[in-house]
Amino acid sequence: MIAAKTAFTPSRELAEATVPVSDARHVALLQEQTDEAVRLLDEQAQAGIGGARDVRGPIERARRGGRLAPSELLELAETLYATGVFAARLATWRGRHLSELHALLDDAPALRERIERSVDEAGEILDSASGELAAIRKRLRTAQDRVRERLNAMLRSPDLAGVLGEAIVTVRAGRYVIPVRAEAKGRLKGIVHDQSASGATLFVEPLTVVELNNTWTQATLDEQREIERILDDLSRLVEAQADTLQTSLEALSSADLWLARARLAAEQDAVRPAISEDAVELLSARHPLLGAGAVAIDLRLGDRFGYRAMVITGPNTGGKTVSLKTLGLLALMHQAGLRVPAAEGARLPVFTRVMADIGDEQSIAQSLSTFSSHLVNVVRFVEAAAPGTLVLLDEVGAGTDPTEGSALAMAIVERLLAAGAVVAATTHYSELKTFATDHDNVTNASVEFDVATLRPTYRLSTGLPGKSQAFAIAQRLGLPPDVLQDAERRLSAEHRSMEETLAAIQRAEVARGEELDQARRDRASAAEERARARAGMTRARQEAGTVLEEARSAADAMLVRAERDVAELRREVNRLQGSRGRARNRGEATAGMVELERRAIAARETLDRAGARSELSPTASAEAADLPRVEERAEPRVGLFGRSRTLGTTGRIVDRSGRTGRVTLETDDARVVLPGDDVEVVPEPAAAPTTDSAAEELRRKAAARISPRLDLRGERVEAALELLDGYVDEALLAGLDSVAIIHGAGTGALRRAIRDRLAEHPRVRGTRSGRREEGGDGTTVVEL
Repeated sequence: MIAAKTAFTPSRELAEATVPVSDARHVALLQEQTDEAVRLLDEQAQAGIGGARDVRGPIERARRGGRLAPSELLELAETLYATGVFAARLATWRGRHLSELHALLDDAPALRERIERSVDEAGEILDSASGELAAIRKRLRTAQDRVRERLNAMLRSPDLAGVLGEAIVTVRAGRYVIPVRAEAKGRLKGIVHDQSASGATLFVEPLTVVELNNTWTQATLDEQREIERILDDLSRLVEAQADTLQTSLEALSSADLWLARARLAAEQDAVRPAISEDAVELLSARHPLLGAGAVAIDLRLGDRFGYRAMVITGPNTGGKTVSLKTLGLLALMHQAGLRVPAAEGARLPVFTRVMADIGDEQSIAQSLSTFSSHLVNVVRFVEAAAPGTLVLLDEVGAGTDPTEGSALAMAIVERLLAAGAVVAATTHYSELKTFATDHDNVTNASVEFDVATLRPTYRLSTGLPGKSQAFAIAQRLGLPPDVLQDAERRLSAEHRSMEETLAAIQRAEVARGEELDQARRDRASAAEERARARAGMTRARQEAGTVLEEARSAADAMLVRAERDVAELRREVNRLQGSRGRARNRGEATAGMVELERRAIAARETLDRAGARSELSPTASAEAADLPRVEERAEPRVGLFGRSRTLGTTGRIVDRSGRTGRVTLETDDARVVLPGDDVEVVPEPAAAPTTDSAAEELRRKAAARISPRLDLRGERVEAALELLDGYVDEALLAGLDSVAIIHGAGTGALRRAIRDRLAEHPRVRGTRSGRREEGGDGTTVVEL
């Protein structure tokens, strides 16, 4: 299946040679390579090496000094082009493994350009391959035209009427000739090069064109020699770069293999299992060869769960053997660098050995019965079992007396457990069900059977033994009812009681499973609704931000105009104030002040509108304080504070003349005498604002309780993201510059979700993976 997804022969051979490895670091390396390929396809769905060819043979022949054919050079050019396209995709790649391959890729642009200039798509050598070849072909065409023209003239000559067979010019033995009737050959002097099958026509080269034919033939030979020289030159260029081309081809093959593994993972909706030393945990695991219709099963096995052996019981055709194969295949896929078809959260150990006895290996030629064939394998397993081995036994102890077979099966499982192996076995023996119930390190499991439809459901239930459903299957296959009734009467009361109890428990388990499935669906639906709500909130924030930005831009433009008007008013106030005493007609000054006040009112309204949409700039705020206000106000009195509308001066009122109406303000620098209508009463100037003590208290409390590290390991993605959002807010309030988020390596799903959320946060400057002492790739360091 991997090989079918590769692009060319070298990577296909790598896929077909794939084998599991038993070193945990090697397994992690293979899985990291697959992870990078998955991420590359997520970001660049069209990534691949399409167009590459298997050019190992031509490279090796060039290395040995051989001459490459034009078609081989063309394939090499196509491979170099594919290499260049793929290398360009990796130019900005941030992953370690694909970056290492990128460093090995060499698209040899000069060599590719030379080949493309020399060989066309049909594999023919182009005139542009060399100046000499272009000149030779020009001579060749000239010689060819001359000889054909001479022969065509002879064909049209009336002197040869009745001599020629057909009026055509053709080539025989590399010479241009014309067909002549055999009985008239004496009428045309020339050289006979061939004759027709009937002998009635001779192909003659007239003596008058021999020299022209010689010129054309010589040009043809020159052309062939020049083509051979060009091919030799190109072959030597390939020879000079043979080592780097071979290395580049191997890197391209490895990349294509990784991409094939990634495509298979996407097709199977597969995940990367976390490496565990003490647990097999495969949720919603599917047999990789059964396709989309495979029934998912949950497999839990290992010291973490309190048992290392599982005894699977249930009816024939119910899926017991498929469960064994699913466990074994997924374990081997994991150790071959493949993702496994299961749900997120999968965990698998790295087994040093997987031993399986599945199927019937009886052989007449070797005098092996079913029991003997199974036992031959089991003997080897018992001898080789050790910690880190996985043993799969189908119908253990079958094929002999049930009492002896079940006793032997229990002893075999006990011995394998004592050796440290992880064991999964199928059986129909009731004694093994009891053994699994009583043994601390063994658990029962069963494949379910729908009694209503008399069909298996293929689901696996852990913790309960299963019924063999022999009577139900016999009834389905048509065994007479009286025979079935007779068989049921022969069962012991104890056996019937146990079967009825098991049936009741299984019905309860089915009901509980349905409720759990519904709860999962409800949870998924709620998560989807939360995601949609979050997306809606994000869009609303973005739209609100856009509207606010537009409002601020409009307000800024309004403020610029208002500040310009205020500056002009101040200049006008100063001019009128200076000219008021010199004016001969005080009516003119008064009229100017009225106009000035009207303009001041208009400017203040402009500033008020702008202030409602944006904070006033310091300049506008100061200028706004200087504008005359038309409003009901207190009468200036001694002891109050007043401000000059025209000068902007503020001070205590120390004198007011009732006769002239003038008011005297005492400022920090001097006393100023002003007209009474120019002074407005203002509150006593406030002291400078103090620090917001409430905000400081919040920051102090946040800093006291915040930790620079947040551990989210074991949390589900939705809960982890909620905790993350609150923690980042606390860290910002506490004034932290950086924090560390611990999420673990795992399958990478939680890490990706956390980093995606942080990338969207407006107060996050950047993120990076932790250094080794900080937790490596299991930690994300956040710069706030």
